[in-house]
Amino acid sequence: MKFIKLPILCFLLVLSHVSFSQILLESSSKADSLDWAKPKEYILAPIEVECSQYTDKNIVRLLTGLTAGDKIQIPGDKISEAIKSLWKQSLFENIKIYLVKTIGKDAFLKVVVVEKPRLSKFSFTGSVKKNDADDIRAKIRLVREKVVTDYTLGYIKNIVKDFYVNKGFYNTVVTITTEPDKTSKTPHVTVYINVKKGKKVRIQNLTFHGNTIVKSWQLRRKMKDSKPFRLYNPFNSGKYLEENLEKDLPSVLAKYNSKGYRDARIRKDTAYFVKKNRVNIDVYIEEGNRYYFGDIKWLGNSKYRSGQLDTILNIKKGDIFDQSLLEQKLFMNPNGYDISSLYMDDGYLFFNVTPQEVNVHSDTIDLEIHMYEGKQATINKVTVLGNAKTNDHVIYREIRTRPGQLFRRSDIIRTQRELSQLGYFDPEKLGVTPTPNPADGTVDIEYRVEEKPSDQVELSGGWGGGRVVGTLGLTFNNFSMRNIFKPSSWSPLPTGDGQKFSIRAQTNGVYYQSYNLSFTEPWLGGKKPNSLTTSVFHSVFNQTGEKKYTKDSEGNRILNPNRSTLSITGASVGFGKRLKKPDDFFSLFTELSYNYYELNKYYGVFTFGQGYSNDFNGRINITRNSIDAPTFPKNGSNFSFLAQFTPPYSLFNGKNYATATDAQRFKFIEYQKYKFTAEWFTQLTNYRPKGEGKEARNLVLRTKIGYGILGQYNRKVGISPFERYYMGGSGLSGYQNFVAREIIGLRGYTDNSVSSINGDPVCARYTMELRYPISLNPQATIFILGFAEAGNTWAKYKDFNPFQVKRSAGFGLRVFLPMFGLLGLDYGWGFDNIPGNPSSGNGKGQFHFTLGAQLGEL
Repeated sequence: MKFIKLPILCFLLVLSHVSFSQILLESSSKADSLDWAKPKEYILAPIEVECSQYTDKNIVRLLTGLTAGDKIQIPGDKISEAIKSLWKQSLFENIKIYLVKTIGKDAFLKVVVVEKPRLSKFSFTGSVKKNDADDIRAKIRLVREKVVTDYTLGYIKNIVKDFYVNKGFYNTVVTITTEPDKTSKTPHVTVYINVKKGKKVRIQNLTFHGNTIVKSWQLRRKMKDSKPFRLYNPFNSGKYLEENLEKDLPSVLAKYNSKGYRDARIRKDTAYFVKKNRVNIDVYIEEGNRYYFGDIKWLGNSKYRSGQLDTILNIKKGDIFDQSLLEQKLFMNPNGYDISSLYMDDGYLFFNVTPQEVNVHSDTIDLEIHMYEGKQATINKVTVLGNAKTNDHVIYREIRTRPGQLFRRSDIIRTQRELSQLGYFDPEKLGVTPTPNPADGTVDIEYRVEEKPSDQVELSGGWGGGRVVGTLGLTFNNFSMRNIFKPSSWSPLPTGDGQKFSIRAQTNGVYYQSYNLSFTEPWLGGKKPNSLTTSVFHSVFNQTGEKKYTKDSEGNRILNPNRSTLSITGASVGFGKRLKKPDDFFSLFTELSYNYYELNKYYGVFTFGQGYSNDFNGRINITRNSIDAPTFPKNGSNFSFLAQFTPPYSLFNGKNYATATDAQRFKFIEYQKYKFTAEWFTQLTNYRPKGEGKEARNLVLRTKIGYGILGQYNRKVGISPFERYYMGGSGLSGYQNFVAREIIGLRGYTDNSVSSINGDPVCARYTMELRYPISLNPQATIFILGFAEAGNTWAKYKDFNPFQVKRSAGFGLRVFLPMFGLLGLDYGWGFDNIPGNPSSGNGKGQFHFTLGAQLGEL
C-alpha cells in the first residue's frame, strides 16, 4: 500500500487563451515517482471537490465527465478533457485537479476550482438619462449574484451600444469597467457602464437620381422614417437608421408601381457621412417602362355575370396598370365595394379569386381572373372570450352574426364597431376568428375581447365665475340594477348588465350647489335596443353669497332679504330607439322634461330677476352615428337634428302680453328650438405597424358644422330668456353649465364674450381639427391636435349671416383616463375683435381647460 502526492503540470489551450491546470503529486516518503512515459490505469474513487458556497459540487463533478468507478489512465487524456470541459463553462478563473493518493488500483482525485466574481451591483455613468437607464436595465436583465464573465461584459456592451444606435447615436462609445466589492466576503464586483452618446446622427440630404416621372419631393414623402432633418418640422426627427432606410425604400417602388412602372427598381443606395453627426443618402432609380391594363376575363363565376363584376372592379382597358389597385378592388377596398365583399356578404366564405397575367404585349398586360365560388356558409357557433366582468347577454345582443344565418363579412365588421362603441373593451384588442368547416359548409365565429376600465370618478377643481368650483361625480357605465340587492354581486358595485348610473355633486360653497342623478337602461325589456333614460337634478346659484335664513331685530328666524338666488329643479324621462331605415346607423330619441326656475332678486343674467318660470318641453332627436370608436374616432360621421318645443300657451291662455311684465310673460315658458350638427372623421394616413401589440398611429381630420335657432310662437310674447346661446371660451365655465342656457365653445376668446350679455337666439359654429395620437392605450389615450374654428351668435333673426363669424386657431392636448373621462387643454388665438371687450380676440391668446365633452351640441 502506498500513500503518495505527486505533482503533474498540464498545459491546456482553452477558449482562445492558455490556462494552466495541475495534477500535483507530492511524496512524504521515498515513494516511487510517476513515470510519464508509462501511464498507469486506475479505478476512480469518489471525487472530492473544493469550491465556494455558491457552486454546486455535484454540478462540478458532472461537468468534469469523470465518474467514480471509471477506469482512467494517469497521466491521460480524460483528465485533460475534464479540465477543458470546466473551462468551457466560463465560470472559473482557475482550475486544478489533484491526485491525492492511490490505494491499490484506486485513485483519489480532488478538483479545486476558483469561481469568477459575481455581480454585486451595476450602475451607469456618463450621458445616460433616467428613462434610458430604466429601458437598458430591462434589456440586459442583470441580477445580483450573476457570474461576471467576459461574455457577460461583452453582451452588456453590445446591448447598450445597439440601444443608442437605434436612437440615432451612431457615435456612441460604451466602456465597461469592474471594481472589486470590498464589502463582500466572497469575490464580487461592481460593474460600471460608461456611455458617451455623442450627437445624434441625422439625415442632412436625401437625393434621388434617375427619377424623371415622379418628382423627388413626392418620393421623399414616401420615406416615412428616413426624411431629412428640418428645424421647421417638429414631427420629423430626421434620425438615420439603416433598418429604417431598408423599410422605406419599398414605398418608393410602390409609388412607381401605382403609376404603371412595375419594372422600376432601385439600382443602389448609399449613405455617407458629411459631418460627424450628419449623413447624406443617395438613391439611384431605374424607372423602366409604363404598363397599362389590357383585356380582363372572368373565369369560374356563375353567381354574378361578368358585366356585374366588371362594374365593381371598375378597371378598364387602357387604364394605367396598378397591382395594388387591382388587389384592393379584388380583396379589400377601404374606399368602397370589392369583389370579395360582394361574395362574402352573400355567404360565400370559401370564395377564392386569383388574378393571372396571361399575356404581356408591348406595354399592355392581359389578365384572367380565376374564381372559385364554393358554396354558401352558414354560421354554426358564435362564442365570446375574454369578458370577465361584462355579462354574456350584453355582448351577444350587440353581435350581428347569429347561428343559422348566412355568413356575411359586413356583419363581422359591424359587430366589431358595436362592441367598440360600448366602451367596455379595448378597441385595439378586439379580434375575431372565423373557423370554416368545409365538410358541412358551416363556420364557427369566435370574438375575443379585452375589458378595460369604463367607470369614471370625477374629483376635480375648476374655475367659474371668479371662484373655485369643486366637483365629485361617479359614473358607472356597466351597471347592473337587477343585482343591486345581491351582496355577492357588489365588487365594489353590481356590474355587467351595460346600464349606466351617474351621481354628481358640484359646489363652490355658498355661491353655487348642484346635484344630479341619472340612470339609463340601453335595452329596455332585454329584446330590442330601445333605451330608457331618467334623470333628476337640483341647482342653486347665489349671487351675494348670503345664507338662506337670518334673524330679525327680535331674534326671530326669517328669510334673508339680502339673498339673491336662482334655483332650478328638473326631471326628465327619455326613450331611445334604433331605426332600420334609411339604415341602422340611425336612431331616434324622444324626451319629456320639466324644469322649474325660481328667481329671487337674481338680476343681470336674464330679462327679469324676480319670479318663477315653468318649462315643460319635449324633444325629438334624430341621429346617424357611424364613427368607429368613441374615444379616438378615425373614420365615420355623426349627424344630429334636434327639435325641442313647449306647448304654445299664448295661443289659448288669453293673457294680455302687451301689458304683461317679463316675469308674467314667462311664467310658463314657450319656445321652439332647433339644432343641426354634422361631424366627419377622416383618416389621412394609412400607417400599419409591423409586429403584434404596436399601435397604428395615423393623422385624423375632424370637421364639424353646427347651427342653432331659438324660435317663438307669438311675437307679442318674445324670445324666451332661457335656452339662449352663449358663445366663447372652452364651452365649460364652472357653474354656468346648467339647462337655463346653452354654452357653445369658441376657443381663442374669453368665456361667453362673443354673444350678448343675455344670450342670443341664433348661432353657428364651424370646427376643423387635425389630430394625432400619442398613445392609444385604453388606460391613457392621449392625442394632440391643431384647430381652426369660427362661430358667432346673432340677437336678431334677420342679422343671421353664416359667413360673418369670429375666427380662431390654436393647438391642444387631450387625455382620456377611464377614471376621469376626457381632459383637455387648448391654447388659441382669436383673430377678430369683440366690441366692448378689448381683452378678447384681437390676436390675443387664451388658455382653455375642458373636463369631459364640450358643452353645447354645436
